Amino acid sequence: MGRPIEVSASILAADFANLERDIKRCEAAGVARFHIDCMDGHFVPNLTIGPVIVEAIRRHTKLPLEAHLMIEHPGDYIGHYAKAGADIIQLQAECYGRRRAACGLWNQWPKETDHVDAAALCADLKKIRGLGKKAFVVFNPGTPLAEDVLGTCDGVLIMSVNPGFAGQKFMPEALPKLKRLKEIFKGDIAIDGGVNAQTAPSAVGAGARVLITASYLFGAPDLSAVVETLKSLG
Repeated sequence: MGRPIEVSASILAADFANLERDIKRCEAAGVARFHIDCMDGHFVPNLTIGPVIVEAIRRHTKLPLEAHLMIEHPGDYIGHYAKAGADIIQLQAECYGRRRAACGLWNQWPKETDHVDAAALCADLKKIRGLGKKAFVVFNPGTPLAEDVLGTCDGVLIMSVNPGFAGQKFMPEALPKLKRLKEIFKGDIAIDGGVNAQTAPSAVGAGARVLITASYLFGAPDLSAVVETLKSLG
């Protein structure tokens, strides 16, 4: 029997003036986790959430919190997010390799790399695990899988949009990565970007078991119906 589908609510699409309310709505709807997009305006063209918001969210839920660090030099901030209450810390592979010429400057996006420095990335993954947290690696659409780091992480997140903003269209080129992970990786396989009723079946069929959803969930009149639709795919 396959692993059940878990739905992770991306709070980037929540109402930040009523964040506690939306957290409770998501819990009541049956989400399994909360996904927190932490962006620095350099790695991605947006500026969002730091540890202080993670700490605030932690006070209102016992569900696992995923801190997705879309920031430069993420290793310098692992301890801060762990202390704030993140249960899962997700590192972008593109922070650990020489970037392609088209995205070498701070204001060129999306960030992509062809070769990941496995030693540097694994050192930070071990740092996360040493703090008692789960360690994930994240791959942008244009970055190939770095299979030599998979033995050091608890999960892999495949981006199906170029990160930075909610509400983007699902990129089907993410599917081959999911299929490969399904073959070789036993940890959590997550997908983020444009996940909805139309795109989720393909993602699940390819191997995703954690579905991160933002606009599709928070824009729906009935959050429970959205969660049930996604979980039923398993």
